[in-house]
Amino acid sequence: MAKPKTAKQMERHLKGMANHHRIEILLYIARNDGATLDDIVTTLGANEKTLGEHTRRLSVAGLVNKKYRGKFVEHTLSPYGKTFVGFLKSFQHTQYNNTLTNWSL
Repeated sequence: MAKPKTAKQMERHLKGMANHHRIEILLYIARNDGATLDDIVTTLGANEKTLGEHTRRLSVAGLVNKKYRGKFVEHTLSPYGKTFVGFLKSFQHTQYNNTLTNWSL
C-alpha cells in the first residue's frame, strides 16, 4: 500500500492547479489527450504566453506530462492529473449544504 502524502506534497499539487486557466487546461487535456499548446490556445482563447506558462506550471506540479514531437509538445494528464480532474468534475457538480452532518472529518 502506498504511503500517504505529506501536507507539503499535497500542497505542491493543489498549488499547481490553483488558477482558473490551469483548471480549464486540465479539463481540456482530459477531453483531448495529446493536445498541443496551439490546440489549447485556440480552444481557450487566451494569450499563448500565458497558457504556455500555465501548462509549464502544471507540468512542474506533476499534473501534466509533456512529450516533445518535433516543434510541437503534446500534453497528457499524469496519474495525479487524472485524479485531480476526477476531483474537479465531482466538485464542479457539488452543491453546498450548510449542515455539518454531510462532512465526516
